[in-house]
Amino acid sequence: MNPVAISAYTVTSALGLGLEATLAALREMRSGLAPVKFLDLPLPTWVGEVAGVDAAHLPAPLANFDCRNNRLAWLGLQQDGFLEAVAAARARWGADRVGVFLGTSTSGLLQTELAYRRREADGSLPADFLYGPTQNTYSVAAFAAQALDLQGPSWVVSTACSSSAKVFGTAARLMQLGLIDAAVVGGVDSLCLTTLYGFNSLELLSDEICRPWDGARKGLSIGEAAAFALLERESTHPQGWLLGVGESNDGYHMSTPHPEGAGAIAAMRAALASAGLQPGDIDYINLHGTATPSNDAAEDNAVRQVFGTATPASSTKGATGHTLGAAGGVEAAISLLALQHGLMPAGLNVQDRDPALQLDYLLSNREGPVKRVLSNSFGFGGSNASLVFGSAA
Repeated sequence: MNPVAISAYTVTSALGLGLEATLAALREMRSGLAPVKFLDLPLPTWVGEVAGVDAAHLPAPLANFDCRNNRLAWLGLQQDGFLEAVAAARARWGADRVGVFLGTSTSGLLQTELAYRRREADGSLPADFLYGPTQNTYSVAAFAAQALDLQGPSWVVSTACSSSAKVFGTAARLMQLGLIDAAVVGGVDSLCLTTLYGFNSLELLSDEICRPWDGARKGLSIGEAAAFALLERESTHPQGWLLGVGESNDGYHMSTPHPEGAGAIAAMRAALASAGLQPGDIDYINLHGTATPSNDAAEDNAVRQVFGTATPASSTKGATGHTLGAAGGVEAAISLLALQHGLMPAGLNVQDRDPALQLDYLLSNREGPVKRVLSNSFGFGGSNASLVFGSAA
C-alpha cells in the first residue's frame, strides 16, 4: 500500500488526558488501573477508568448525543490540538472529502442500562431516552462527524477488540480508491455493566491487576479510552506514517483464539507484505497481550513464528487496561509515541514471567532508535488486525 501520513493523533485513557500525560506514565512505568469503583459494582476486579468523563459536557447543539461514550469522545477530541488539526484538514480538502471511521464495542450501551433502571410503571423506557444518538453503534461516528463538521463517508467498525485497528485499513483503502483525501480514525469505548458482567461471566476478568506474560496471569482488567488519528493523503509535517495493514480471521471460536495463532500469523504477514517489509525491519512489537492464559500463549507462538524471539515486544494493557473497541486506537497512539520518542514501553505487573512464553518481552523500558513498529489487535470471533507504523524522520 502507499504510505499514509498521520498528521495528528491523541489518546485519552486511564493514564491521563492526551499524549503528554500518556508519555509521562509510560516513562514512569505507572499503571492507570485501580480496583473498580464504577457505579459501586460488587465485582472483584480492576478497571482503567478515565477521570472526568462524567463531568464532561457536550456542546448544546450536540446535546442529543449525551451519553458516557460520547462524553469520553468529546473529552478525547479536545486534547493535543486535535480539533484544530481536523479543522485545517477540512479547510484543505473540503468537508465532504474527509471521512470518519471509528471502532467501538458497546457504544453508549450504559445509557440504555441506566434507562432500564428508570422504566415507567408500564415497563416502557423513559421518554428522555434517545436510542439513536446514544446507544446505537453508529452513535459515536455520527457524533464525531457533527462535532468536527465533516461530511465525508462515516461508519463504525465493531469487531470487538480489533475494531479501532481495522479502521486504519478502512481509511487507507478509501484513500487508495480516490474516494476521500483524509480521515479521522480511532476508537472510543466506555465502561458499562454489560461489558464488566459479561467478561466476568466468561471468567475472563482477573480479580487482581492484569499481568500479561506473567506465569500466574488470570485475565483482563477492563479499561475505557478515546483515541483518534488524522490520516491524510499527504502532509508537510507528518507525526508518523501508516505503512501497512494486515487483517484476517481465525474461523476457530467465538471467544478463544486459534491455539497456534494461525489467524494472527496471517495478519502479521499480510501487514509486513502490505508495507513491503521483512520481519527484521520491525524494531518493536506492541502486543495484543490481554493477560488471559490462552491469548498470550497463542500470540507468543504466532509472533515467534513470524519474527523469531529477538524483536523487543510488550503489552501495554497492564497500564491502560483492555479498552476493547478502543484498544487498537490506543495502541496505535502508543506505537507512534514509541516512534517519536525512541521509547519501547515495559509490560507492567509481571512478577514471575511465564517460562513457556519465549518472546523478548520487555520488563523495563528500553530506549533507542525506533523506526518501525508493528501493533497487534485481536478480537472475539477471531477478528485480527496488525498495523505497521513508521517514524516521521
